[in-house]
Amino acid sequence: MDASGVIDLKLLGRLKLAKERVTHLNEELTSQNVLLDPDRLRVIGQQRAELDPLVKLAEQIDNLLVEYEGAQQLLEDNEDQEFIDLALEEIGELTSSIADLSSEAQQLLVPKDPLDRKASVIEVRAGTGGDEAGLFAKDLVRMYQRVAEREGWTVEFLSISEGIPGSVKEAIFTVRGKGVYGKLRFESGVHRVQRVPETESQGRIHTSAATVAVLPEADEVDVKIDPNDLRIDVFRSSGPGGQSVNTTDSAVRLTHIPTGLVVSCQDEKSQHKNKAKALKVLRSRLLDQSIARQEAERSQQRKAQVGTGDRSAKIRTYNFPQNRVTDHRVKLTIYSLDQVLDGDLTELITVLKSADQEERLREESDF
Repeated sequence: MDASGVIDLKLLGRLKLAKERVTHLNEELTSQNVLLDPDRLRVIGQQRAELDPLVKLAEQIDNLLVEYEGAQQLLEDNEDQEFIDLALEEIGELTSSIADLSSEAQQLLVPKDPLDRKASVIEVRAGTGGDEAGLFAKDLVRMYQRVAEREGWTVEFLSISEGIPGSVKEAIFTVRGKGVYGKLRFESGVHRVQRVPETESQGRIHTSAATVAVLPEADEVDVKIDPNDLRIDVFRSSGPGGQSVNTTDSAVRLTHIPTGLVVSCQDEKSQHKNKAKALKVLRSRLLDQSIARQEAERSQQRKAQVGTGDRSAKIRTYNFPQNRVTDHRVKLTIYSLDQVLDGDLTELITVLKSADQEERLREESDF
């Protein structure tokens, strides 16, 4: 049967491989060696459980393709208009059903990223634009706080440096909850704002920017840091903080000698707590570097539109006069800037994740 007219033959081949893989796993489960090895038994069980939904879809698609072939045969063998109309109607319905199931199968075939379930360390920094950039950075920090509230996530600030009242030079905070990194990873990059600053007497629109880095939170098991690779400097905290904050050497600066990464933390009165927070940020930055290298090695051709975390790339523009938000990677424009800044990123995240899944699927040449 030639199914090329109703289903991607490459997808059909991958579904066939999935079925063959499950058959092989079922055979392994009957092996005496596997039955006597609890760890191996558990691994095979998990692999089969992950493939089961895909195999069920494959079987449904196979059945529909058989029905499609029968309807096509009925169409070819009859000259009666009534039979022809019935066959054409059935072919239309079957084609639609096969397309729907194929889409579901495509989604299941997208490689799962284990990092998507992790918490995130988010770094927001004021960019070009002076004080207005700092005010915009504060808006972005609040936006992510509101996203967390909507999702039921928790936010813990690790470090914050303020500029003029109501502005932020740099803020680093952890967001924890279900699927945080998977939803926020596409926020990395340069965010640009176009609006009339409160201090602008002529009513002219200014353009400012802030950078966002979203890193998967790294545990000690993810990134091990050799103490010999660290240079630790302690110094007196500066800025507001109340009694004793800026009168003792509680601030900590960590320098990771092999990479040159530097992390400072001075928010806590305790030097020990500041060091722990700085280590948390350093681990996440090192993990982010490692991920970037692996991505580059895995696919030199991967498009930079979605999910690369390139901090230098302008990813989104927030235009206040037009109440407009434009994401330049997927060419999506929505006219609900106020809702976006209030933490409603649902539409943006959905489109970005969909584009990323399509790109990942195109890259996967092997099952």
